[in-house]
Amino acid sequence: MAILIALLLTLLVFAFVVTRPDGGYAVPGRGYREYRIEGFSSWLQGHIVDSKNWGAIRACLAESDVCSRLTRSYLTADQFFAGHISPLQQSGCCKPPTVCGYSYVSPTTWLNPANPTGDPDCYNWSNEPNQLCYNCNSCRAGLLGNLRKEWRKASTFLIVAAVVLIFVYVVACCAFKNAQTEDLFRRYKQGWA
Repeated sequence: MAILIALLLTLLVFAFVVTRPDGGYAVPGRGYREYRIEGFSSWLQGHIVDSKNWGAIRACLAESDVCSRLTRSYLTADQFFAGHISPLQQSGCCKPPTVCGYSYVSPTTWLNPANPTGDPDCYNWSNEPNQLCYNCNSCRAGLLGNLRKEWRKASTFLIVAAVVLIFVYVVACCAFKNAQTEDLFRRYKQGWA
């Protein structure tokens, strides 16, 4: 049981260290945040969004309805810019980075960048539904943002589990110690009787 508790605590520390930096920054005049891949831990960058894994993740994102849901939820630019959307959607999988200065048409259609050199991802943007910005670093950062959020939720559960396990372990140790003490007293009394 002590080994299980130690492993659980090690996993908790690892999860908090890896997910500590969030990579997000506020965008003036927007209800959402954007993310930069450099703002996340190097472990997450290396193991989650490296080129070996990204191809499969990108294909999965392109097949999902994560971006098409935006077009059903936000009908006007004001709704979209004030919306609180997920890191995956807000950071650049479904829209170009704000610094590019694209004009809003719909959540997944943007035209005429005012500052195409503002970010390398500006050149990766496409209005094609199966392309969008799935090859952008900002999309990878959005995935890390979502992953960080989910790991933080799981860590809350792990903390509760660790506290319960520690409590059960302490109670069990006390009960075992008491049982040994009772047995010792019983033998001691039998020796004098």
